[in-house]
Parts: sequence; C-alpha cells; structure tokens
Amino acid sequence: MSEQGLTVRRGLRRMYANQVNLDLERLWRRSVVLSMVILLIAGGAWLFRGLNLGIEFEGGTFWEAPLGDYSTAEIRGALATVGQADARIQELGGGIVRVRAEVAATNTAEVAAVSAALAELGGISPNDISFSAVGPSWGAEITSKARLALVVFFIVIAVYIWLRMEWKMAVSALVAVGHDILVTVGFYALFGFEVTPATVIAFLTILGYSLYDTLVVFDKIRGNARTRKDPYFEIVTRSVNEVFMRSVNTTITSVLPVLSLLIIGRFVLGAVTLQEFSIALLVGLLAGTYSSLFVASPLVAWLHVWVTGERPGQQPSHERRPAAPAPRARRPGGGPVGRSGVTTTRTHPARPAKKRRK
Repeated sequence: MSEQGLTVRRGLRRMYANQVNLDLERLWRRSVVLSMVILLIAGGAWLFRGLNLGIEFEGGTFWEAPLGDYSTAEIRGALATVGQADARIQELGGGIVRVRAEVAATNTAEVAAVSAALAELGGISPNDISFSAVGPSWGAEITSKARLALVVFFIVIAVYIWLRMEWKMAVSALVAVGHDILVTVGFYALFGFEVTPATVIAFLTILGYSLYDTLVVFDKIRGNARTRKDPYFEIVTRSVNEVFMRSVNTTITSVLPVLSLLIIGRFVLGAVTLQEFSIALLVGLLAGTYSSLFVASPLVAWLHVWVTGERPGQQPSHERRPAAPAPRARRPGGGPVGRSGVTTTRTHPARPAKKRRK
C-alpha cells in the first residue's frame, strides 16, 4: 500500500475512534463561501423557476390511466390533438400515468375529449380512465396554515433555546434551520420535483432532525464552557471535534433507510409517493448535518467574538487575573534576598532551637 493510502487509512481509523482534530477555523471560512454559493443557487432557482406545486396546492383537473407502456412523448402527442400539449405527465407506478391539464371541471366537452384521446392511445375504454378535480381553495388554506405553523414553530423554538441555553445559540439554531429549508426548497425548484403533501411532511421532519443535531453540538459546547477555562472560540472548536463523528454516524444511520425507500420503493416497487417523501428527507438530512457543524457552530463562536470582543486564542476577560508576585530569591547559603535586591547575610550563627519540656 502506498504512503498516501496508509495516511488515509490512519485518518479513517482515528475518525472511527473519534480522535478528530480538524482545523475548523480554516474549514469554517471555506464553509461560509460554500453556503453562500449554495444559497444563491437555491434562492435563484426558487425565485426564477418557482416550485412545481402539486394539484393539491394549485388545484386543477387530472386523469389517471393505465398507460405505463407508452412514453411521455407519445402521451403528449396524443394530448396535442385536443389542444393539451402542455399538460403535465407523471408516472405513478404500477403502469398508471397521471395527466394534469388546464381544463375546467365544468367544461364537460373538453374533459370528454381528453379522456377519449387517452383511451384511443391506450386502446382502452374511457371508463377505465379516472377523472378528478381539486379546487384551489383547499391548497390555499393548507398553505396559509402551514405558514402560520412555521412562524409559531420558529418563535417557540427560539424562546426555548434562549431560556435553556443562551440567545446566541437560539439565533444560530434558527439560521441553521432556515439554511436547511432554503437548500431543500431550492433543490426542488432547481430540478423541478413536484411538491406534494408527502413533501411537506418530509420538510417538517427535516426541521426536527436539524434542530436535534444542532442542539447536541450546543449542549457539548455549553458543557465544555462550564468545565474549561479556555477561550470560547477554542471551546467551540474542541466541542465540534468531539461530536463530529457522532453527527456523521447519526446521519449515516438515518440516510441508509431513506436511500432504501428511494431506490427500492421508487425504482423497484414503482411507488412514486415514496420518491416524493425520500428525496426531501435525503437532501434535508445531509443539509442538517452540514448546518449543525459548519453553520450553527461557527455562528455561535463569531457572535460571541462580536459581543464580547474576545479574539480567538485570547483568554476570556472574566478569567484574566493579575499575575502573582514572583517568589523572593534565596542566596546559595539559604538567606533571602532583600526588597532592595541586596542579599542579606547573617553576622552570627543561628540560635539553637529550644527543647520543649515534657
């Protein structure tokens, strides 16, 4: 094995034994740049591309037909004959295809025309095609309640962390959660995945996981701050190194079942709903681990530096004490040095000690 391979192997062994000593100050500077780039891409995708909201949120009409043997291009060509070439087509698994078109549910002529076109393509009866319509008011109501719940969630979490720990940790935790939400939503906007109620459930799960991982790191920081007299910045870096492998191992054990849902559930069993749920979970789990170690933790340290003016490597102000006076030197014969710096000498032998009477 080459020298580089041996070095990597030793590093992995040390990580497995939780003997991690990363140069976090340098990594945090790079993570700021990385996070800014990711957030700019995610925010730009959300702003300019928008989210592919499911029918439950936007409302509309859709058909479900057993057309799994036909490609998307063939289905779109059949719909073009009735003026619905821009319809959204989604595979639901089990050979079922969902077609969502901009057709009013009350326009029975257009509804019948789309059903007939799909039936003609698949060589089936129009009765084998299911038609449904959802009003936009339901989605608007759910969206409004979700926003209100999210605001209340942020307020409650901020107050709890503030009272339980400190306000700097509350601010850092909220920033990390917001980072995870924006990354996940931007990922859906960038790649055009449909946002369904299953996706919203996954988003809520992400919030809980991200906060859990962040609070584990914060609790370690608080415990070390109570028992150590080091500068706060060094305490944060030491604490993150101590819980680094714990966070990584927790993420690995959480990602493995999610990958099973995505690979086996979607590509083997054909359950599209599992794909909608597992993609959001997978992105959120990875973003949550990253934010707890490289967003929330450095933000706590930098807020402390900004508030107290304590620089990295500087002893905390409340721990600074005046230096103790140096001990008085003694001459080789045993005599102490006087205050003026002149060595004092004895002019007569020392008086013998008196014996105590029994």
